[in-house]
Amino acid sequence: MNPSANQLILTACIAEVAPLRYTPAGLPALDLKLEHESMVPEAGQDRQVKASVKAVAFGALAERLAKQAIGSVWCFSGFVATPRNGKSLVFHIREFSQD
Repeated sequence: MNPSANQLILTACIAEVAPLRYTPAGLPALDLKLEHESMVPEAGQDRQVKASVKAVAFGALAERLAKQAIGSVWCFSGFVATPRNGKSLVFHIREFSQD
């Protein structure tokens, strides 16, 4: 395992989308809330997992994501980071596609 790896792949539905905004440098940015639900094996048992994840996308990807329907399900990939305010992890989306 690479100790410097930071990669997240998550199948989730788009639960909330904030209005498209622009960074001070003029880059499009989109804040989203994603919701995931699945059954996963853990310690020999199936466990129902639900997660609500704060996410952000930038550039042309943000513009594409802004056009997607609330409730639509996608496979997202990217990385996690703590924002400057340091309150919680945010999933930075680098790609998305439908399964």
